[in-house]
Parts: sequence; C-alpha cells; structure tokens
Amino acid sequence: MRKYVFLAVVVTVIYFFQSFFLPTGGIGADSLSYFGIASDLPQLKTNLFPLGFPVLIKIFHFIFQDYFWAGKILNISMVTMILLFSYVKKFYFRETVLLFAGKTFFFAFNLVISEGLFLFLLYFLFYLFYERFQDKISSRHFVFYASAILILLFTVRYSGIYIYLGTGVFWLWMLLRRRIFAFQKDLLKVLVVSGAGIIAYLSFNYFVYGSFTGEHLRGAPARIYPVYVLRNILAMVNIIDPFIGIKPASNSFVSIAFQVGLMLIDLLLLRYFVKLVMRKKHDLQMEFHYLLWIIAAIYTLTMFVSGFYQQIEELNVRMLAAANFCMAFSFLIIYFKDLKTDRFIFRVGVFFLIFLTAYSLKSPENYLSNKNQIQAQMPQYKDKKYFFDDEKEVKNITVYDIPLIKKSFSYQHTNKQKGEWKQSIGGTVNPQIKWLKYDTIKDKKQVLYTSKLYLD
Repeated sequence: MRKYVFLAVVVTVIYFFQSFFLPTGGIGADSLSYFGIASDLPQLKTNLFPLGFPVLIKIFHFIFQDYFWAGKILNISMVTMILLFSYVKKFYFRETVLLFAGKTFFFAFNLVISEGLFLFLLYFLFYLFYERFQDKISSRHFVFYASAILILLFTVRYSGIYIYLGTGVFWLWMLLRRRIFAFQKDLLKVLVVSGAGIIAYLSFNYFVYGSFTGEHLRGAPARIYPVYVLRNILAMVNIIDPFIGIKPASNSFVSIAFQVGLMLIDLLLLRYFVKLVMRKKHDLQMEFHYLLWIIAAIYTLTMFVSGFYQQIEELNVRMLAAANFCMAFSFLIIYFKDLKTDRFIFRVGVFFLIFLTAYSLKSPENYLSNKNQIQAQMPQYKDKKYFFDDEKEVKNITVYDIPLIKKSFSYQHTNKQKGEWKQSIGGTVNPQIKWLKYDTIKDKKQVLYTSKLYLD
C-alpha cells in the first residue's frame, strides 16, 4: 500500500504543476465560456452551459481574484479530496490512484473543464451505491445524497441526464430480475426525487432563458461524414481502455489506420476483461459492476446518437469521460480481486502516468510568463466586447531532417499557434471580453484581435 501512497503524492504534484508548462495553461475555448458565465453572475445571460461549474469558479475566483488560479485550485482540491477520501474510507484506494494515472482523470483534472467536477461527483455517487449494496448506509441517507448528486451532475453537464437514464435502466433491469427488492425501493425514490430536481432546473432554464438547454444557441448539427461516424465508433470502443486514448486530428489514411490498430488493442483488452469477469464473478459484488456497465453503455450510446442531432464535437476521451471512468473502475476492481501480485499493473500505471505527462509537455512553455505579458496589455483593451483569433492561418511548421537517407519531413505544430495562446490568456484575464468562433461582428472596433497582442 505504501507505494500507492507514494504514487498518489506524485500524482498530486504532477497535476498541480503540469499546467504551468502548457501553452494555454490548460484553458480552452469551453474554459473561457465558463469564465464568461462566472464573470456575469449573478446576472444570467446564457444557458448554453449549466451553472454548476461556473458557480464554483465564481466562488474560487472570489477567493483568489484570478480565473486561472480559481480553476487550478478547484481542480487540485478535487484531486486531493478524492485521494484522501479513498484512503481514509478504504474505498478501492489502489484502484483510485491508478485511475489518476490513466487517460480520463489525467485529462479531466489537468484542464479547466466541467468534466473534472462531473467525474468528482460521479465518484462519490458510485461510493454511495457501493455502500448501499453492502448495506453500510441507511436507506434515508442513501436516497438523500444520491438524489442530490444526480441533480448536481445535471447542473454541471447536461449529459448528466444520461447518467440518470442509465441509473433508471439499471433499476428496470433489477426489477425484471427481481433482485435486491429493498434496494429497488430506495433507487426508485432516488429516481423520483432527482427526476423532480432535474425537471425543476429545466423549468428554471425555460422561464429565465426561453429554452431548456440552450438548444437554440447550438446551431444545426454539422454534416455527418462517414469518416467521422467511423471515428466516433473507434472512440466508443476505446472506453474499455483505462490508459491509451490518442486520437489524431488528421483523417489521413495513416491516422485512421493508427486508430483502427488501437481499436484492435481495445478489443483484445475487452476479450481479456470478459474472461476476467467469468473467472472471478462468483467472488464479486456483481450488482455494483452491472450498474457501472449499464451506465457506461447508456452514456456511450446516447452520446453517439446526440451527435446526429446536436452540434457537439466528435466523441473522444473528453466526451466519453464518464463512460470510460465506469469501465476503468470496474476493470481495476475486478483485476485486483484475489490478485497474487500487483507488480505488473502498478508498473503499467506508472508508465502511462509518465507517458501522459511527457506527451502533454512535448512542447513546454512558461505559461505564467506568457500570462504576465498578456495581462500587462489587457487594460488598454478593456472597452472591447469580443475576442477573435485572427492568426489561425499562421502555420508553425518544423522541418525534420532524416540522417543517412537525406530525406526530410515537415510537421505542423497545432499546439504552437500563438493566436490561440493569446486568446486563451486574454480571455482568462478578462472573461467579460467574449471569444468568437467566427469573425461575424460588423463593428470591428468592438473586437480585440489576437494580432494586436504581442507575445515573445
């Protein structure tokens, strides 16, 4: 157990310091949207994103007076709370530490996005379910806390409704099997109470904004090309993999071939997982795992279908974070059951923690130094209303020479676009200046173009 405590400390240190060396500090377009909503509070201007994450950002900003640090401290607080809770409560501590060494937690808690808070709440929801299966928590406490978390999940991400739906399918599955009758009653109460809370939030949105989830702001769904359907299917299969989730942006033959190769690895892992379950199922609390699997399946399928009707990005580690968490948690729990030696899985976890860290820092930058440069320039643009990256066409290309054969190849560094850096930092310094995806504002005097800012 000592080595997992040490690894938990290492995880915490990496998670805290990593964003200092990322070009944008872990802040993307959605982060800027959350900062913008937080800066508008208590005045409500949009329901494109639910209020849960912006409200927490607002609270942390009140303490630290800086949106970067608000997001940073919020993330590391959640990481620390999960690890300490798992250790103190003896709730699958080894498995939890390895989750932080894997792709989903690494991504969610190193970027300022709502997925981190979403997984944080989901972790404690699963703890409540586990305790109720073990009859270690009273019916009253379970109903109250589980209902509250399901409501909070929806207030953090609208996809929380898919967690609710998955929980409902699990209840129906138990009803048909006529298993754990007492628990069925508790779960039905949870579904009724949390369902009422979700309806109340949707009603609030409708009366305040005129829409339930900002559906009128998302635009029409993008045209569905077969290659993107294929990429989404590849991403769906990848939820079984706790550690590897590389998805190149290119649609070239080499890129697709790489992803198909990764899918074959995922299918082999799924085959191994099935064999593991069949071998150990008699020694497991299977209802808990059925819950995780059903939620993962429902979440994955509903996200896939949503892509055809909503303007959302293609499925990836971020979009399927909840499903991957369910499968990875189940896999690790089952793997550790009656395990004679954990040497292999521990080494795998350490390797991928190092790999993910190195991969994310392949082009390190001094974010705080860059932030100081942009921050010093922002006061002169305080009258601007919009922010637009007009440097997207500036390509950062490096030519690599191959010795001996006298050949070379060019590589475009998509993470070295300084326009994106400036927009991210500037939007963090002053989120009242709203970022634009397209340069559609007629009065150009209202727009702050990234080319107006200098960055060494």
